[in-house]
Amino acid sequence: MGSHVRGAQRKWLHSNVMKVLDLQCANKHIFEGWFSSEADFQEQQGQGLVECPVCANATIEKMLSAPRLNFGGGRGAIEPSREVASPVVTAHSLQAAWATVARVVMANTDDVGDQFAEEARKIHYGEAKERGIRGKASRAETESLIEEGIAVMPLELPEFLKRPLQ
Repeated sequence: MGSHVRGAQRKWLHSNVMKVLDLQCANKHIFEGWFSSEADFQEQQGQGLVECPVCANATIEKMLSAPRLNFGGGRGAIEPSREVASPVVTAHSLQAAWATVARVVMANTDDVGDQFAEEARKIHYGEAKERGIRGKASRAETESLIEEGIAVMPLELPEFLKRPLQ
């Protein structure tokens, strides 16, 4: 998963080689950032354009990492070997998986806001079109929906995921 970096696209389009940096926000979330150069990273960071894909924190530091370059034009990437006997679950992989799930939910559901419980009931009882929805419900409303046999799942989505990705 790439990072949510707002200004990177403009320079990426003009470069064939991307420098991949391991970054960490002030909240200790670790993620990747792709930049055309070290100077590009410094410039974007100085302008507040680099932010954490998990919490949108813009206080970012570069972590120590092995150098890796990604080449454009379909030539693939030079990456460390991935020969691992079993998958290793890390905080980074869990954060990346959570962000992926959150983005899929955002892309495939309608936001019904505070009308979530009402709309969920309408869908469940066939009074509204079957579709994925998201919105806000109190704990009591959520428990009531579950007691009625309506499948719901709490999922806290940070505000930055509700904005369009650039």
